[in-house]
Amino acid sequence: MEITLRPAFGTDADVVADVYLASREAFVSFAPLAHGDSEVRQYITHILIPGGQVTVAVQEQKIVGMMATSCGDCCGSIDHLYIAPEYTGAGIGTKLLAQAKSELGSPLRLYTFQENTGARRFYERHGFCAIVFSDGVDNEEKCPDVLYEWDASAGA
Repeated sequence: MEITLRPAFGTDADVVADVYLASREAFVSFAPLAHGDSEVRQYITHILIPGGQVTVAVQEQKIVGMMATSCGDCCGSIDHLYIAPEYTGAGIGTKLLAQAKSELGSPLRLYTFQENTGARRFYERHGFCAIVFSDGVDNEEKCPDVLYEWDASAGA
């Protein structure tokens, strides 16, 4: 099945939130949500999507993945990347990462939890290198995390 990427629209907010929440529950259940489902939905509806840097992955008119990015002073950042659990392993995350690399360039950074070994393998397979490990004191979930960076000049 073909996957297309497009910007998220306000009308996508509920489905984007569904993907986010289902993926968190399936793959990151060890890290408690810092905000309840309704707060997450309000954030996605009123802040994340209107911010304009959310991409959705669509298969047969169904949103099956989402990615939010931003640009800082020194680099681009992937702030969220979630795939609906039943669609993992289908190349959707790879396609979203390729778009982020193309649009944001190098260096590109993201955080994931240290315990999220599946995500860590995925990012490392796509050329991201761990640059900082923390005890989680600075994230909302208070779970140990790792900062990854992709640097095109490193040959990845």
